[in-house]
Amino acid sequence: MAFHDAPLLEHPLVRLEPLSPAHRDDLAAAVAPGELWRTWYTRIPSPEQMGEEIEARLAAHAEGRIAAWAVMDTAAGRAVGMTTYLNLDPVNGRLEIGSTWLGREAHGTGVNPAMKLLLLARAFDDLGCVAVELRTHWHNHQSRAAIARLGAHQDGVLRQHQRWHDGTLRDTVVFSILDREWPAVRSGLEARIAPRLETL
Repeated sequence: MAFHDAPLLEHPLVRLEPLSPAHRDDLAAAVAPGELWRTWYTRIPSPEQMGEEIEARLAAHAEGRIAAWAVMDTAAGRAVGMTTYLNLDPVNGRLEIGSTWLGREAHGTGVNPAMKLLLLARAFDDLGCVAVELRTHWHNHQSRAAIARLGAHQDGVLRQHQRWHDGTLRDTVVFSILDREWPAVRSGLEARIAPRLETL
């Protein structure tokens, strides 16, 4: 079992499928409401860029640098976002969950916590990770709050970490979850998801 493998991961609320060009049309439609790609502090592909983004992720996956999934809303029966494992470090038992986005219509549906439950369970239970990182832009307050709600701890801020597409320099906020923290994080995610499961 390799860190860059992207097996099918399933939950009653969400299914993570290995990313493929077949997801392009669903993903282009998912990103359109609210024109999410225009949010200056994120890197979300536009509908026109979706095919190119998929190909880029698949190329990185083929090189063993990432594991890439399409996020499938089980109830809707279509792809509503993308997520990846990045910064794969099997020697030290670490990886990052990142390059994640969900279409606006999937927000607040339970898809995000169910997706995180699947990704974290694979990282800790299947791959034996000792730590999982999550990173976000300093100005992405919604993402920072969501990561903190998982039970992740803020490790610090990498100041002027990346040159952004608009020429600004991104300060990157780094969070992590350790293996010893995973049982509590899992319980918290399961409690958040439970009311959604009762309606299925």
